[in-house]
Amino acid sequence: MSKILTKASLISTAATLLFALIVAAGPGVAAQRQNSGPQSPALITSNNPVETINEPLDGVNTTPLDPQNPEASSPNSSSLAELVSAQVIGDELSPQMKCLAGAIYFEAKSESLEGQLAVGRVVINRAKSGRFPASYCGVVYQHSQFSFVRGAAMPAINAQSRLWHNAVAIAQIADGDMWQSEAEGALFFHAAHVSPRWNLRRIARVENHIFYQ
Repeated sequence: MSKILTKASLISTAATLLFALIVAAGPGVAAQRQNSGPQSPALITSNNPVETINEPLDGVNTTPLDPQNPEASSPNSSSLAELVSAQVIGDELSPQMKCLAGAIYFEAKSESLEGQLAVGRVVINRAKSGRFPASYCGVVYQHSQFSFVRGAAMPAINAQSRLWHNAVAIAQIADGDMWQSEAEGALFFHAAHVSPRWNLRRIARVENHIFYQ
Protein backbone atom coordinates (compact mmCIF):
# COMPACT_ATOMS: atom_id res chain seq x y z
CA MET A 1 0.00 0.00 0.00
CA SER A 2 2.80 2.42 0.87
CA LYS A 3 4.46 1.74 -2.50
CA ILE A 4 1.23 2.63 -4.31
CA LEU A 5 0.91 5.86 -2.32
CA THR A 6 4.56 6.76 -3.00
CA LYS A 7 4.10 6.26 -6.76
CA ALA A 8 0.92 8.36 -6.77
CA SER A 9 2.71 11.08 -4.81
CA LEU A 10 5.56 11.20 -7.33
CA ILE A 11 3.13 11.47 -10.26
CA SER A 12 1.27 14.30 -8.53
CA THR A 13 4.52 16.17 -7.79
CA ALA A 14 5.70 15.84 -11.42
CA ALA A 15 2.37 17.14 -12.74
CA THR A 16 2.55 20.14 -10.39
CA LEU A 17 6.10 21.00 -11.53
CA LEU A 18 5.13 20.70 -15.23
CA PHE A 19 2.19 23.08 -14.73
CA ALA A 20 4.43 25.60 -12.92
CA LEU A 21 6.96 25.56 -15.76
CA ILE A 22 4.25 26.19 -18.37
CA VAL A 23 2.86 29.17 -16.43
CA ALA A 24 6.34 30.63 -15.81
CA ALA A 25 7.20 30.60 -19.53
CA GLY A 26 4.70 33.40 -20.26
CA PRO A 27 4.38 35.15 -23.65
CA GLY A 28 7.28 34.92 -26.11
CA VAL A 29 7.71 38.61 -26.93
CA ALA A 30 7.99 41.36 -24.33
CA ALA A 31 5.90 44.49 -24.77
CA GLN A 32 7.81 47.59 -25.82
CA ARG A 33 8.56 49.85 -22.86
CA GLN A 34 7.86 53.58 -22.86
CA ASN A 35 10.90 55.82 -22.71
CA SER A 36 10.81 58.88 -20.48
CA GLY A 37 14.52 59.70 -20.28
CA PRO A 38 16.22 62.91 -21.38
CA GLN A 39 16.97 63.75 -24.99
CA SER A 40 20.28 62.33 -26.18
CA PRO A 41 23.05 63.63 -28.40
CA ALA A 42 23.20 62.41 -31.99
CA LEU A 43 23.96 58.82 -32.79
CA ILE A 44 27.63 57.98 -33.09
CA THR A 45 27.68 55.49 -35.91
CA SER A 46 30.00 52.97 -37.48
CA ASN A 47 30.30 54.79 -40.84
CA ASN A 48 30.76 51.59 -42.84
CA PRO A 49 32.01 51.98 -46.44
CA VAL A 50 29.58 51.63 -49.35
CA GLU A 51 29.19 48.06 -50.63
CA THR A 52 30.17 47.83 -54.31
CA ILE A 53 30.67 44.09 -54.88
CA ASN A 54 28.03 42.33 -56.96
CA GLU A 55 27.25 39.26 -54.85
CA PRO A 56 24.81 36.37 -55.38
CA LEU A 57 21.63 36.46 -53.34
CA ASP A 58 22.64 33.66 -50.99
CA GLY A 59 20.09 32.82 -48.35
CA VAL A 60 17.40 35.17 -49.66
CA ASN A 61 14.07 34.05 -51.09
CA THR A 62 13.18 36.07 -54.20
CA THR A 63 10.27 33.86 -55.30
CA PRO A 64 7.09 35.91 -55.94
CA LEU A 65 4.32 35.60 -53.36
CA ASP A 66 1.75 32.94 -54.17
CA PRO A 67 -1.65 34.72 -54.16
CA GLN A 68 -3.37 31.44 -53.34
CA ASN A 69 -1.22 30.94 -50.27
CA PRO A 70 0.02 34.34 -49.02
CA GLU A 71 1.31 32.92 -45.73
CA ALA A 72 3.69 30.50 -47.44
CA SER A 73 6.50 33.08 -47.41
CA SER A 74 6.28 33.67 -43.64
CA PRO A 75 6.59 30.32 -41.85
CA ASN A 76 7.04 29.98 -38.11
CA SER A 77 10.83 30.06 -38.37
CA SER A 78 13.03 28.63 -35.65
CA SER A 79 15.83 31.14 -36.30
CA LEU A 80 16.27 34.68 -37.60
CA ALA A 81 18.30 33.31 -40.52
CA GLU A 82 15.37 31.13 -41.58
CA LEU A 83 13.03 34.10 -41.35
CA VAL A 84 15.37 36.20 -43.50
CA SER A 85 15.51 33.41 -46.08
CA ALA A 86 11.71 33.25 -46.15
CA GLN A 87 11.22 36.95 -46.97
CA VAL A 88 9.99 37.87 -50.44
CA ILE A 89 12.03 40.76 -51.85
CA GLY A 90 10.09 42.75 -54.44
CA ASP A 91 11.51 44.76 -57.32
CA GLU A 92 10.43 48.09 -55.82
CA LEU A 93 10.57 49.30 -52.23
CA SER A 94 8.45 52.06 -50.77
CA PRO A 95 10.47 55.18 -49.85
CA GLN A 96 9.98 54.47 -46.14
CA MET A 97 11.17 50.87 -46.38
CA LYS A 98 14.16 51.98 -48.44
CA CYS A 99 15.10 54.43 -45.69
CA LEU A 100 14.81 51.71 -43.04
CA ALA A 101 16.77 49.18 -45.09
CA GLY A 102 19.37 51.83 -45.92
CA ALA A 103 20.01 52.56 -42.24
CA ILE A 104 20.42 48.83 -41.56
CA TYR A 105 22.70 48.43 -44.58
CA PHE A 106 25.07 51.30 -43.92
CA GLU A 107 25.18 50.92 -40.14
CA ALA A 108 25.37 47.14 -39.74
CA LYS A 109 25.68 45.26 -43.03
CA SER A 110 28.93 43.63 -41.90
CA GLU A 111 27.40 42.42 -38.62
CA SER A 112 25.20 39.46 -37.73
CA LEU A 113 21.50 39.42 -38.57
CA GLU A 114 20.79 40.09 -34.88
CA GLY A 115 23.00 43.19 -35.02
CA GLN A 116 21.21 44.42 -38.12
CA LEU A 117 17.81 43.84 -36.54
CA ALA A 118 18.79 45.84 -33.45
CA VAL A 119 19.75 48.83 -35.61
CA GLY A 120 16.51 48.59 -37.58
CA ARG A 121 14.44 48.53 -34.41
CA VAL A 122 16.05 51.79 -33.22
CA VAL A 123 14.78 53.57 -36.36
CA ILE A 124 11.30 52.10 -35.85
CA ASN A 125 11.25 52.91 -32.13
CA ARG A 126 12.22 56.51 -32.84
CA ALA A 127 9.47 56.90 -35.45
CA LYS A 128 6.91 55.63 -32.91
CA SER A 129 8.24 57.48 -29.88
CA GLY A 130 6.79 60.96 -30.44
CA ARG A 131 10.23 62.41 -29.67
CA PHE A 132 11.61 62.11 -33.20
CA PRO A 133 10.18 62.50 -36.72
CA ALA A 134 7.20 60.19 -37.20
CA SER A 135 8.47 58.39 -40.30
CA TYR A 136 11.46 56.16 -41.07
CA CYS A 137 12.83 58.63 -43.61
CA GLY A 138 12.32 61.49 -41.16
CA VAL A 139 14.33 59.62 -38.53
CA VAL A 140 17.12 58.63 -40.91
CA TYR A 141 17.50 62.08 -42.47
CA GLN A 142 17.17 64.03 -39.22
CA HIS A 143 20.12 66.41 -39.03
CA SER A 144 23.35 64.99 -37.56
CA GLN A 145 21.91 61.64 -36.57
CA PHE A 146 23.42 59.14 -39.04
CA SER A 147 26.94 59.64 -40.34
CA PHE A 148 26.29 57.82 -43.63
CA VAL A 149 23.79 60.52 -44.69
CA ARG A 150 25.67 62.99 -46.85
CA GLY A 151 24.05 66.11 -48.22
CA ALA A 152 20.59 64.88 -47.15
CA ALA A 153 21.02 61.73 -49.25
CA MET A 154 22.34 58.18 -48.94
CA PRO A 155 25.36 56.98 -50.89
CA ALA A 156 24.70 54.72 -53.86
CA ILE A 157 23.67 51.14 -53.03
CA ASN A 158 24.40 48.03 -55.05
CA ALA A 159 20.83 46.74 -55.09
CA GLN A 160 21.89 43.34 -56.47
CA SER A 161 24.23 42.49 -53.61
CA ARG A 162 23.46 39.84 -51.01
CA LEU A 163 24.13 42.37 -48.23
CA TRP A 164 21.46 44.75 -49.54
CA HIS A 165 18.89 41.97 -49.91
CA ASN A 166 19.62 40.84 -46.36
CA ALA A 167 19.14 44.42 -45.14
CA VAL A 168 15.79 44.63 -46.95
CA ALA A 169 14.71 41.30 -45.44
CA ILE A 170 15.68 42.49 -41.95
CA ALA A 171 13.81 45.77 -42.56
CA GLN A 172 10.67 43.80 -43.44
CA ILE A 173 11.07 41.63 -40.34
CA ALA A 174 11.61 44.66 -38.09
CA ASP A 175 8.74 46.62 -39.63
CA GLY A 176 6.40 43.62 -39.25
CA ASP A 177 7.57 42.96 -35.68
CA MET A 178 8.28 39.34 -36.65
CA TRP A 179 11.29 38.78 -34.38
CA GLN A 180 12.34 40.22 -31.03
CA SER A 181 15.52 42.26 -31.00
CA GLU A 182 18.25 41.70 -28.41
CA ALA A 183 18.05 45.44 -27.73
CA GLU A 184 14.26 45.80 -27.71
CA GLY A 185 13.07 49.30 -26.79
CA ALA A 186 16.36 51.05 -27.66
CA LEU A 187 16.26 54.61 -29.03
CA PHE A 188 19.99 55.33 -29.24
CA PHE A 189 23.19 53.51 -30.13
CA HIS A 190 26.85 54.16 -30.82
CA ALA A 191 29.79 52.19 -32.14
CA ALA A 192 31.50 50.16 -29.43
CA HIS A 193 34.93 51.66 -30.12
CA VAL A 194 33.86 55.12 -28.88
CA SER A 195 32.71 56.30 -25.46
CA PRO A 196 30.37 59.34 -25.61
CA ARG A 197 29.47 59.05 -21.88
CA TRP A 198 25.75 59.48 -22.46
CA ASN A 199 23.56 59.78 -19.39
CA LEU A 200 21.20 57.06 -20.65
CA ARG A 201 20.22 53.57 -19.53
CA ARG A 202 22.29 50.97 -21.35
CA ILE A 203 20.19 48.07 -22.67
CA ALA A 204 22.61 45.78 -24.50
CA ARG A 205 25.66 45.40 -26.66
CA VAL A 206 24.97 43.64 -29.95
CA GLU A 207 28.01 43.03 -32.14
CA ASN A 208 29.80 46.37 -32.62
CA HIS A 209 27.08 48.65 -31.27
CA ILE A 210 25.93 49.56 -27.76
CA PHE A 211 22.22 50.37 -27.35
CA TYR A 212 20.47 52.69 -24.89
CA GLN A 213 16.99 53.76 -23.89
